[in-house]
Amino acid sequence: MSFFNEIHERRRSASLKWDMMNEVYNLEDATNILPMWVADMDFPPPAAVSEALAERLKHPIFGYTFANSDVKDAIVHWYHTRHHWHIDPQTILFQPGVVPAIAAIIETFTSIGDKIGMSTPAYPPFFNVPAAQNREVITCNLTEQNGGYTLNFDTLEEIFRAGIKMFILCNPHNPAGIVWSREELERLVALCIQYDVYLLSDEIHADILIHKAYTPTLTVSNADKAKIIACIAPTKTFNIAGIHAAMIVAPNKALYTALEENAQAHGNLGLNIFACTAMKAVYTEGAAWLDELLLYLKNNMEYAAQELNAIEGISVNIPDATYLMWIDYRATGIEEKEMMDRLLSVGQVALDPGTKYGEAGRGFLRINVACPLDTLKDGVERIKRTLKSFH
Repeated sequence: MSFFNEIHERRRSASLKWDMMNEVYNLEDATNILPMWVADMDFPPPAAVSEALAERLKHPIFGYTFANSDVKDAIVHWYHTRHHWHIDPQTILFQPGVVPAIAAIIETFTSIGDKIGMSTPAYPPFFNVPAAQNREVITCNLTEQNGGYTLNFDTLEEIFRAGIKMFILCNPHNPAGIVWSREELERLVALCIQYDVYLLSDEIHADILIHKAYTPTLTVSNADKAKIIACIAPTKTFNIAGIHAAMIVAPNKALYTALEENAQAHGNLGLNIFACTAMKAVYTEGAAWLDELLLYLKNNMEYAAQELNAIEGISVNIPDATYLMWIDYRATGIEEKEMMDRLLSVGQVALDPGTKYGEAGRGFLRINVACPLDTLKDGVERIKRTLKSFH
């Protein structure tokens, strides 16, 4: 655990999380702001990553490359052993990230003006990417239940009836960290079959499981009868988002072929040589590191929940998955703009405002707790200082 306690200076390293707060939060000087916003951990990845990259750097030529059978076998073995999901290596397509994969899927299977559905609150690119491609975004709120969320199948069916072409799912869910049950996924898949809707399932957080096992959407009953495309990646799991690497899994041959043609149309040549190297390393040697990470995150979450729930008007649950916590401050009566202004000016801490995830997120904050415990304690004290300033 001492590995995760070590604090690494990340300012002035071209870190989006640490060095872009001026632009993101419209600040003149973010020097004293503690970033707890974007989903980027403050932990180094497994040592195997640096070792594998160092070994590859010994070869002086960095020409065109491809994800060979070693890379694909490592992916297949990882998902089979950790999630009981057997992925046929012939169904994998590579992308530089899950968001580019989402963009490619939307472009391939929908047209300008088509309706794309999602349940909110939702990850911002789910809104932004379809909108940028001139698709119409149709939303329905998740149902709040015991401080968490469930899929609301009544409103879901309404948007299916409205003629959506595609539904975007986050499994596990970002920002609330919900692991959808097999039963919920099967009901959703049944709707997609009934209304002939494409299901795009973003499963990037699948490995970061705190309380529940995750069910891959492609493994549920009748998944083979639906038009499902899943997106997976090692980047969130092992904190290597700067090494762009993600995969689309498309068992349906017609869908796979269409996505392959889209990649060719955009000159997408797959993973670069360092992404191939890092991906093989984490999927073959990263399991022990991840097991320790999950224990560390659970401890961080227990600390944060205990401290934050002691504040009047604040409610937060430990999520099923991810390293993100969804703070409910609606009972304080504080408006979002005032809350964000005080967090930055008084607390000097940067969290994500809930409306970044849609109107359903109003009255919530998203906090990233994937940092050394001392950093988290500092962040929690800054939040406390902010809230005390309202009294």
